Amino acid sequence: MEITERSIIGELVAQSYRTAAVFKKYKIDFCCNGNRTISEACENKNLETASVIQNLELAMQYSSESTTDYKSWPIDLLADYIEKKHHRYVEEKTQEIRPYLDKICRVHGNHHPELFEINALFREATENLAMHMKKEELILFPFIREMVLVKKNGIPFPKPHFGTVQNPIQMMMHEHDNEGERFRKIETLSNHYTPPNDACNTYRVTFALLKEFEADLHLHIHLENNILFPAATELERELS
Repeated sequence: MEITERSIIGELVAQSYRTAAVFKKYKIDFCCNGNRTISEACENKNLETASVIQNLELAMQYSSESTTDYKSWPIDLLADYIEKKHHRYVEEKTQEIRPYLDKICRVHGNHHPELFEINALFREATENLAMHMKKEELILFPFIREMVLVKKNGIPFPKPHFGTVQNPIQMMMHEHDNEGERFRKIETLSNHYTPPNDACNTYRVTFALLKEFEADLHLHIHLENNILFPAATELERELS
């Protein structure tokens, strides 16, 4: 795949997730804002486009090594994977991280008041993600699986009550943008998840878990925005 200034970021990451590390290095959002060109993203960040492209090309050279090709998966399988892996991860880690944040706020909040804002942002993010995931599990993902069955069995295509799959997709992408922005604030407030010198072990573990949570969320959103949603839109177009 040739990489140019006009290459779309989300499409590149969908082709090879190794390129995500390059975009992360340059602090270019590849999940929520993956519909931009490399040129647009570089201009926004005052980056040298040629240098970014060179790094992306190097990453692409090694993309065949132990990288999961999610784009080749049937979309019902991808929906199952997102639900069972990433949705469960959010649910489990939410319960693990919240008590840690409460504890370090109590112990270190006087000297590090930013912890209270981090805690509030994380609580808002996980509460919204819980509702967001339920909408996917109860409405969007079942419809995607239904479309796959319609194509496989050649049965009539049922018109959904929401009109077109693009309607819930647009809602989900808007909600992705909100959580992406919330985690950008958490990353800034935590100095890129860097514990201060007086941090106890719980403080350090909490920041490590938050960093891991954000990384998982980036992959989670990428799989939906850049692979699952475009494929679902195309399948609906095919069936209509």
